[in-house]
Amino acid sequence: MPRLSEVIAALESLWPAERAESWDAVGTVAGDPDQEVTRVLFAVDPVQEIVDEAVKLGADLLVTHHPLYLRGTTTVAATHFKGRVVHTLIKNDIALHVAHTNADSADPGVSDALAGALGLRVTGPLVPDPTDPEGRRGLGRVCALDHPLTVRELAARAAERLPATAQGIRVAGDPEALVRTVAVSGGSGDSLFDQVRAAGVDAFLTADLRHHPAAEFLADRAHSPLALLDAAHWATEWPWCELAASQLDEISDRNGWDLRVHVSKTVTDPWTAHAASTTSDPLGAPN
Repeated sequence: MPRLSEVIAALESLWPAERAESWDAVGTVAGDPDQEVTRVLFAVDPVQEIVDEAVKLGADLLVTHHPLYLRGTTTVAATHFKGRVVHTLIKNDIALHVAHTNADSADPGVSDALAGALGLRVTGPLVPDPTDPEGRRGLGRVCALDHPLTVRELAARAAERLPATAQGIRVAGDPEALVRTVAVSGGSGDSLFDQVRAAGVDAFLTADLRHHPAAEFLADRAHSPLALLDAAHWATEWPWCELAASQLDEISDRNGWDLRVHVSKTVTDPWTAHAASTTSDPLGAPN
């Protein structure tokens, strides 16, 4: 069985910590470098229900996309939910490793997995990494459809192929407009509007779109009648767990490790229900 330090080295080869954004908190949060690793669980969020799943599974290592402590802390007391996560991990000899923005910009990375789930052909990064001589790494992806779809059809495909959430897929723009090229970005993407506009695509699929940035983006229609598709944050990043698990599986096979690699199917999206509007009057006034 490999030691934790060996597995972490393999993960760092996929997502080097130095490629994370300066504000990010990636790498190993808990774990003894000399402990043996036999079972690994991948998930988006390092929350208590995921850690409990790792305990039940008998995992030695939990790999998550989101950091546990993004902004640092002065305590790991179990009186706080993050402290309880740390206590549960240590009591059960489970290591925690985080790959966040370093996995976003990797080749392949989070947005490649999102594009793959949607059946899109990646043509390049939306925001290229200037340190990559091959021009394949970076944030987001620009993609092509093999056959054009309407915005409505693309939204329906996303709703069908991404994990189900209460939010589903929200659409801004003409639902009947044809889409041939799409920009995608797993996670929050409205900071990338300038790059999306410059890419000249027909649609942008991401998560966490806010009212004012989206409204201003749509109001500037001089370049292209772009459509926006807004999915749940968790749903756009979950496909990366399957990609990352397959990458570690390949490394395990090459190295002769007998690792058992799992992907959590626990939904940790915070939204649990959705009530659709029931009137055609946008203000809900009585007819």
